[in-house]
Amino acid sequence: MAFTGFPDEAFLFYEGLEADNSKTYFTRNKHLYDDAVRAPMLALAEELGEEFGVATLFRPYRDVRFSKDKSPYKDHQGAFVDSCPGIGLYVQISADGLYVAGGYYSGASDQIARYRAAVDYDLTGMPLEKLVDSLREAGYAVEGERLKTRPRGVDEAHPRLELLRHKSLYAGLRFEPEPWVHTAQVAERVRESWRDFAPLVDWLSDHVRGSELPAR
Repeated sequence: MAFTGFPDEAFLFYEGLEADNSKTYFTRNKHLYDDAVRAPMLALAEELGEEFGVATLFRPYRDVRFSKDKSPYKDHQGAFVDSCPGIGLYVQISADGLYVAGGYYSGASDQIARYRAAVDYDLTGMPLEKLVDSLREAGYAVEGERLKTRPRGVDEAHPRLELLRHKSLYAGLRFEPEPWVHTAQVAERVRESWRDFAPLVDWLSDHVRGSELPAR
């Protein structure tokens, strides 16, 4: 199917799920999830796939085995195009609207070590700093899990200390569910943002790469 936007029912579905995150609600409204959420997201992924690659849609079910929150369903639907494991481009819809992002997310110990080594070295760290600054200037939020203090052995006067504190790093932008979200314009908005994120994803793919640790 051609992508034509996300209908109102997609956001209504997630508003209802936030109020009643139960198997009863999800089962009763699964037709809304299938028709208003999953099908449009698949169509969006297909439309963007020619330029960015195949996107994987995340399952709607939460892994609650190691979580205090036992809510069985995610309050959003995401899709991810991976450049290498844990690094790539992301899009998501939820009751709050549309979210686009790009960067690295897994934060495995070997990835963090390679990331910090590349940030510390001027020849590779300074270009990342410029990338991050340009993304912020373009209106994107630069986020990720970070240490509250500096990494062990890092001088407090290091010029890229804030970047060195990151254990994961991505840029993102949130859009409220305005009328254009119900139209094919979504594809162009996501495309523009993903193009902006591409240099960051390329830097991370070159210097961080996928985790060498066994999958858990």
